[in-house]
Amino acid sequence: MKAVTPLLRKVTALAPVLLLVSACTSGVPPSASVAGVVATPRPTNAPLPTPPSTDVSPPVPGASPGVSEAFSRDRFTHPTTIDNEWFALAPGTQLVWQGKINVDEERLDHRVIATVTDLTKTIDGVRTVVVYEQDFTPLDERAEAELSFFAQDDDGTVWLIGEYPEEYDNGKLAEAPTWLSGVKGSVAGIAMVASPQVRQASYSQGWAPSVGFTDRARVFEMGSKTCVRSGCYGDVLIMDEFNPDEPDAHQLKYYARGVGVVRVGYAGALEDTQEVLGLIKITHLSPAAMAKVRAEAIKLEKHAYQVSRDVYALTPAISSAQVLISAGRSSSDRSSCSRAASAGLAYGCGSVPARRGLRKTRTWPSTGAVCSVDPAAARASS
Repeated sequence: MKAVTPLLRKVTALAPVLLLVSACTSGVPPSASVAGVVATPRPTNAPLPTPPSTDVSPPVPGASPGVSEAFSRDRFTHPTTIDNEWFALAPGTQLVWQGKINVDEERLDHRVIATVTDLTKTIDGVRTVVVYEQDFTPLDERAEAELSFFAQDDDGTVWLIGEYPEEYDNGKLAEAPTWLSGVKGSVAGIAMVASPQVRQASYSQGWAPSVGFTDRARVFEMGSKTCVRSGCYGDVLIMDEFNPDEPDAHQLKYYARGVGVVRVGYAGALEDTQEVLGLIKITHLSPAAMAKVRAEAIKLEKHAYQVSRDVYALTPAISSAQVLISAGRSSSDRSSCSRAASAGLAYGCGSVPARRGLRKTRTWPSTGAVCSVDPAAARASS
């Protein structure tokens, strides 16, 4: 069984019915929920049918077959500073979503936990931030553990550079459909553009035909409102994710500025998993909790080298030194950075007192906010 995690649509045959959207209606407090999601939202119009293959950006010099966006490795000056307002990844941040999903004709409770680690890994010449994800379906059974790799280019676009997912059946490893950019013809894809706009052409989320991952995304709607257990959000961006080979199956991701994915819905007559998720909690981990996640991620990587000898084993090991985080382009960035510092993650930002030995590594002229990691502290905690 392969479920879909909120950060990005995964390598799977997703599939059916109506887009689930919740309105922030009076009289329904955010805490009122069913399986972690506010009472079943009213269905609205589903996206238009998946556009034909002509609805993509014109071919770009240097782009790979099947991909309309060129992955330029020389445009990642500070790739681990991921502060895109829709897709910011600050180390120490953990998000938990909960909802329902169909598995083998049974409707099951479903929980996904994603943690932004303070680890990095170089893939296809680009240094990436490592995100550790776990999927529990049902809630007492881990169905998947995954390492995902993201980097931000100089324009502010966030790229997905690869994934190592382990899928379990009754606690035993069933498969691990790994893809990493630059290996076996795989090419990095876009997780979130710098400035999403309605009517933009769809874009590749990754090109990995060896594992059947050729998904695309497009902006479905902007300025929406939605309520989940963690609260109500306005000015929400809804992204439509789809596989061109499955023209009537869509996954809908709801993004709030400064937060990321707050809701997952579905649309289309072939969307048989009918997965729905709502954000129930955002946590900024303590040093002890962060150390535990770091150890779990490194343990999963060690297993990856044994399981995926033809893909993962071709890459260098994870590193834990000098991770840059949100560097203060906006108040929400500075807030994320400050929370990380106060949590004791060895960060120093803006007005937050830097710990002894901390080196300032980058300053944004507009705010003067600085975020950096003490390499020695990072090594000592790994």
